[in-house]
Amino acid sequence: MKARSLIRPLRRALLAVGSVLLLVTGVLVGTAASSQAASSLPCDIYAAAGTPCVAAHSSTRALYSSYGGPLYEVQRASDRRTANIGLLTAGGYANAAAQDSFCAGTTCIVTVIFDQSPRHNDLTIEGPGGAGGQDAGVPADALPVTAGGHQVYGLSFSGQMGYRDNTTSGVATNGQPEGMYMVTSGTHVNNRCCFDYGNTEVTNYDTGNGHMDAINFGTECWFSPCSGSGPWVQADLENGLFQSDAGYSKNSANTGNGNPFVTALLKNNGQNYFALKDGNAQSGGLTTRYAGPEPTRSGYSPMHQEGGIVLGTGGDNSNGSIGSFFEGVMTAGLPSDAADNAVQAGITAVGYGAPSPVASGSLTAGSTISLRATTPGYTDRYLRHQLDDAVTSVIGSGSPALDKNDASWIVRRGLANASCVSFESRNFPGDFLRHSAYQLHRQPMDGSAVFRADATFCPQAGKNGQGTSFASYNYPDRFLRHYNNTVYIASNGGTNPFDNANSWANDVSWAVNQPWTP
Repeated sequence: MKARSLIRPLRRALLAVGSVLLLVTGVLVGTAASSQAASSLPCDIYAAAGTPCVAAHSSTRALYSSYGGPLYEVQRASDRRTANIGLLTAGGYANAAAQDSFCAGTTCIVTVIFDQSPRHNDLTIEGPGGAGGQDAGVPADALPVTAGGHQVYGLSFSGQMGYRDNTTSGVATNGQPEGMYMVTSGTHVNNRCCFDYGNTEVTNYDTGNGHMDAINFGTECWFSPCSGSGPWVQADLENGLFQSDAGYSKNSANTGNGNPFVTALLKNNGQNYFALKDGNAQSGGLTTRYAGPEPTRSGYSPMHQEGGIVLGTGGDNSNGSIGSFFEGVMTAGLPSDAADNAVQAGITAVGYGAPSPVASGSLTAGSTISLRATTPGYTDRYLRHQLDDAVTSVIGSGSPALDKNDASWIVRRGLANASCVSFESRNFPGDFLRHSAYQLHRQPMDGSAVFRADATFCPQAGKNGQGTSFASYNYPDRFLRHYNNTVYIASNGGTNPFDNANSWANDVSWAVNQPWTP
């Protein structure tokens, strides 16, 4: 029975190889920006292989070469008006400047993620469910990245955020085959349930084993043992995050994928076979983490999918997870490995990244910098994050790459005031330097007014006559200060040890240097 069920997908894969290889050749030629314009995009590739997209969502780019419609809708806080954010050109990249213009002087959230497929399975903000209350939309500006050389925005989920469509068209139900992938991030994850994208219940409630078929990406190990510390690509098939038919990981080499941009892929024939793959979305191919029978527990063979689509939460709106989303599709039918490989080649050609669009070493928005202490005797120390806290460490040319990355920051327009600045982690896209209880930490931007204020700093001339001092936006008499190798917002004199007036002017003055990591 198992062997017979796999013959049809295999035959389809062999028939599609010729056309898909031609597509791969096109994807690999030229620069990242020109290759996308000249080549078929993910949904073109899957359609040519006989498994067309029934959902295609992205905040960064078109997923069909002919698509010229909107990618997402934003709503601004000042007057509650909405605007659709589209593409620079058909088949191209998001028009982020349109968002910046519409949201100038206020904040925006993403209210709709449009489906680019003819099925029109648009995702709207998720309502309450069995395990979570009403969700919020993601902040529209929390995850600035580049794609194809263009400034675009990813979607940064920070808990209690999710999107859903319970009235879809064409999505697999009751054991039908399907495939799906998403481009996410291995640097913005947690162990809470459940950062999912894919097929879900149509009620926002858990209706039993096998009623979901969604990609999960995070560090939650549902079935022990798991290898390494994650994050892992897993299959959320309801009532379990599966890495194999037994649930737990049978692949000791699958210790997780912590790359800043990750391709996570799941496909399922709905009867007796599913597969999990992941890869670096910036380079290289896909690695198969599991391919084999459906889970041995009852209810999963055959599957009982209901055909809803979820993004950012579990099927019952379990919404404690964090995560990043840049693009994703769902197909009708089980995609071939050749088609998956062609899609991955196209993803890597996009050139997802977070490089500075302007020259480094200045406080201009988009510049990457490192901040060096100017206190005598400590001028070899730089502000960095370590275990999520802001500290100062000695950094030099011989320092490990990790230390150099941690000591590099991307300057952004102030999240609470565009006349000031915010500092985004160079190697954790979407995470910013913010203060909490006066101490500085690296945390994912959650879009709240409090976070925006805590993560905004206003440059002034250095208090000791050198470099720059940074006043807290919401505590303007307090400045970024290193004290006993920890970083605080500190006043010049006060009851806290870090407010000590001794050496205050030196400790709050920073040299804005070229970054250790460009």
